[in-house]
Amino acid sequence: MVAKISVGNSLYGALAYNGEKINEAKGRLLTANRIYNDGSGTVDIHRAMEDFLSFMPAQSRVEKPVVHISLNPHPDDVLTDTELQDIAREYLEKMGYGNQPYLVFKHEDINRHHLHIVTVRVDENGRSIDTRNNFYRSKQITRELEQKYGLHDAERRNHRLDTPLHKVDASAGDVKKQVGNTVKALNAQYRFQSMGEYRALLSLYNVTVEEAQGNVRGREYHGLVYSATDDAGNKVGNPFKSSLFGKADGYEAVERKFARSKQEIKDRKLAEMTKRTVLSILADTYDKETFVSRLKEKGIDTVLRHTEEGRIYGATFIDHRTGSVLNGSRMGKELSANALQEHFTLPYAGQPPLTLSIPVENGEDMCGPAVSGHDDTDGGMGLLSPEGPAVDAEEEAFIRAMWRKKKKKKRKGLGM
Repeated sequence: MVAKISVGNSLYGALAYNGEKINEAKGRLLTANRIYNDGSGTVDIHRAMEDFLSFMPAQSRVEKPVVHISLNPHPDDVLTDTELQDIAREYLEKMGYGNQPYLVFKHEDINRHHLHIVTVRVDENGRSIDTRNNFYRSKQITRELEQKYGLHDAERRNHRLDTPLHKVDASAGDVKKQVGNTVKALNAQYRFQSMGEYRALLSLYNVTVEEAQGNVRGREYHGLVYSATDDAGNKVGNPFKSSLFGKADGYEAVERKFARSKQEIKDRKLAEMTKRTVLSILADTYDKETFVSRLKEKGIDTVLRHTEEGRIYGATFIDHRTGSVLNGSRMGKELSANALQEHFTLPYAGQPPLTLSIPVENGEDMCGPAVSGHDDTDGGMGLLSPEGPAVDAEEEAFIRAMWRKKKKKKRKGLGM
């Protein structure tokens, strides 16, 4: 992530620049501190000016009090608005602007979404915030944030391939070259800790791998064999020994890759970012296809493995933002295959609540003494009133059954 800091005198100019992006539908206000924000994503420039000026003492003699910062993640980092807000707040806090008034804008005028921050370096007492060594401090802070959120180093050139990877197409010919290039690129760009995770990553690009082992002249050997597949995962064409592509893609090299990836993922806490995103999407949907597509929009591919009966028995998440391949159970029980299967096959998963019908007789058994002595349902707090809030369909049906029962008793008492 690259940060660019500029200071100046024109508060209006900084606000108008970002306001113009909003007017052109190329940006929006993400968050604010001590400045009015109506939550619409727009900004009232004159109101913002007043809020900034009310914070800054009139007698301040600080030259160039306005600070305009741009935070630029690596193009391969696909971040949610919440993550961008958190990054901006932490950056400002570490730079000493955490308690200052500020506005954080997200610019969407180019594919590489980035942030613009407008703040001031004068505190409420008119004193200037220390800006010495800002360049070095900022660089250290962005590196810390890259490690915490699993971001790419935006200052490194050729961190990823200039051209995106494509699926292997057996009909296009030279399958060996296609498979070899794909395997080398994926090994260089991603971290995986098991053969299952490695195989899930390869499957995105129509490649699969199998372990080969045997005994030659009394010596055991282990090797890898790569094959091209179609979109359904069926092998096509001839398999290729890993030795055809070089030692870096062989069994021993991949085994070392597992250990190295495990340590990197642990040290840089890369799984945390993926887990946050997956859980946030999972909480919003019970439809499996929607879950997969929404994660893809966030830069995460999902590989679900099913039994012949259609039950999920494996789940792997490929986070292209961090270059990490993670088995669901590795991130926690709530993302294991069993937990996902249960989540997507609950009785009402993906459907509107059903109205349940409970007979009055059952209602009598269920209520017991809890409702005795409360003959008048119109009095008290109305806890059994059908108009009261219900947690779910079953509870609502129970409340209605109780209400009908009490109403029926009242009629009998009146001789009806």
